[in-house]
Amino acid sequence: MNNEFKIIKTRDKSDTIFVKRYNEIYHSSHGALNESKHVFIQSGLQFIQLEKIRIFEVGFGTGLNAILSYLESLKKDIKIEYTGIELYPLDPELIDKLNFTDFIPKNEQAVFQLIHHSEWNKKNKLAPNFTFTKIQADFTSYQFNNCFDLIYFDAFAPEKQPEMWSLGNFQKIFDALNQEGILVTYSSKGLVKRNLREAGFKVKRLEGPAGKRHMLRASKEIQF
Repeated sequence: MNNEFKIIKTRDKSDTIFVKRYNEIYHSSHGALNESKHVFIQSGLQFIQLEKIRIFEVGFGTGLNAILSYLESLKKDIKIEYTGIELYPLDPELIDKLNFTDFIPKNEQAVFQLIHHSEWNKKNKLAPNFTFTKIQADFTSYQFNNCFDLIYFDAFAPEKQPEMWSLGNFQKIFDALNQEGILVTYSSKGLVKRNLREAGFKVKRLEGPAGKRHMLRASKEIQF
């Protein structure tokens, strides 16, 4: 593990990672676990009323959103096909030092390891109701070949990675969503809202997780 990355503890006692290159952390300092649950699970996955859900995550990172989605699939007995894209995968040695397994039931902790040790660019069946694919690629040049119901948009902040939050990327996502599909993200910046709306989304500002006033949920509504 090099000095580019540093594990820090957030206010809800869950770990996150500081990245020197961006002078940024992977999750909110107010709580990594709390942010992921609030933004992606409660405002995204729990909002969709489907028995089978296809999820695409922009910014796979630590895999926290993936394992929380897996646990939700068990709790609600729903089938999930999960795909995450990441250009710069984290070193497994660094992942092993995170304390996420402290918040995962003991009988499911092995799945978190499977998520990180599964083969890249290949569909992996981790459980009867959960298939998982992680793609190592640059999302700005990535072309979708499937449609999805839910997008977790979890890139670094717009001021750190402005190319990720472009109108072109949101148009690409809009086209790849099924009707009534949604995108959720922690950012509520004006630029993000404008680009989402221009891409065709109906954008709703929601209450944010601890330490943040707002987040966004954007929907692709049926056009008549």
